[in-house]
Amino acid sequence: MSARDWGVLLVLCGAIFLEGIDVAMLNVALPSIRADLGLSTGSLQWVMSAYVLGYGGFMLVGGRAADLFGRRRMFVFWLSVFLLFSGLGGFATEEWMLIVARFVTGVAAAFMTPAGLSIITTSFEEGPRRNKALLFYSGTAAGGFSIGLVVGGLLTSAGWRWVFFAPVVLSALILIAALAFVPRQPHPDRAGQGIDLVGGMTITAAVVLLVLGVERATHTSPAWTVGTLGAGLAFLAAFVVTERRSASPLVRLGIFRSGALVRANLVGLLFAAGFFGFQFLVVLYLQELRDWSTLQTSFAMIVIGVDAILSPALTPRLVNRFGNARVIFGGLLLASLSYALFLPVGADWTYLAMFPSLITLGLAFSLAYGPLTIVATEGVREEEQGLAGGLLYTSFQFGAAIGLSTATAVNVAATASTSPAALLDGYRAALWVPLGAALLATLITAFGLRTGPAATVAASGEPADRPTEIPASH
Repeated sequence: MSARDWGVLLVLCGAIFLEGIDVAMLNVALPSIRADLGLSTGSLQWVMSAYVLGYGGFMLVGGRAADLFGRRRMFVFWLSVFLLFSGLGGFATEEWMLIVARFVTGVAAAFMTPAGLSIITTSFEEGPRRNKALLFYSGTAAGGFSIGLVVGGLLTSAGWRWVFFAPVVLSALILIAALAFVPRQPHPDRAGQGIDLVGGMTITAAVVLLVLGVERATHTSPAWTVGTLGAGLAFLAAFVVTERRSASPLVRLGIFRSGALVRANLVGLLFAAGFFGFQFLVVLYLQELRDWSTLQTSFAMIVIGVDAILSPALTPRLVNRFGNARVIFGGLLLASLSYALFLPVGADWTYLAMFPSLITLGLAFSLAYGPLTIVATEGVREEEQGLAGGLLYTSFQFGAAIGLSTATAVNVAATASTSPAALLDGYRAALWVPLGAALLATLITAFGLRTGPAATVAASGEPADRPTEIPASH
């Protein structure tokens, strides 16, 4: 790749690193925020939920906006919004100020992230160069989350407000680099393509309500959860009807005729559910039962960040040798093994006993995450790359919400008291949730290992004269 190519890639990697490190640092800082602002547990949950709702709810709209209004324009504008509201969060003195700041920051990330991904998929031609760029990009995303755990602990020790101010500095540097390196693109041709406002409103309402229902399931009554999820499903049905009738749909439903794309999104949802559910349970185990400090926990978990090194160094060679489908399948098998190794966790496990599970999960992430990104965007026409990225990141976000909520529900239900033995029983029961998600994802991926004759229209919308499945050897 040329120096200009590397410049573009590093800017976009910086942005996805920023998104990952921002979320991870806040997770670590939550106890300090609660103590300083006097927040209840419910209010603290809303600080996290606000970001999730903004990020997950507006992702599809953000992806399509990049296609319709220009990827560079959307990326630069929403990066600026991210910078501004991250800084405002650091000045928050009231609960509502922090929640609003996190919600808008999540919305900004929802527009910025698919725009950045689609800049990569349209700047590098499909094949080895794009694969290399995407695997480098995915490794940086994983590294942001892992490094953020440690950096968040260090910054929180100096004051939780630095967790908000640090991303401002990083955002400003990335913004300057983006203006310098990301080339201006011609305005997209929107002839005959109106803006589907009804579709945008219905899908945003649907995703926000579905994520809210899942995210708050363990904190509210069953009736409230069922009502919220029911309303979300009703908006989703309205969205499908709207898109079928729209001359310029927000989401062209024909894109789901690609079996590879559908599988990538389903597997991405399940993989995120297992990954985030498992991390949440391990943190609870270390801090609640073992009484480890935030910083000790962060350093213990950082080994999972080995994927930041393996994704660009090892995964491209494996993809070239075995193909995306087989590499993803191997990654999911390793994820299942990782979760299974942690099932018999004891009350006095040494870090050496935990290490095989954690390092295996890092390897699993490096094998699964990047190739999933490749499969979810491969074969999609250029004017829909933002949409494809939005779909994938919506799946990841919704999966994370499902994984955290389900693991929490099982943990609470299986914990009879606050005694160490009861806490351990709760963790062991909840650890079956990530294992089940990983095994189901592995099963779905297995269907993609074999290719059959083309029976559908490809993701590009053109009749396929070759198999629409990605061959395992490709």
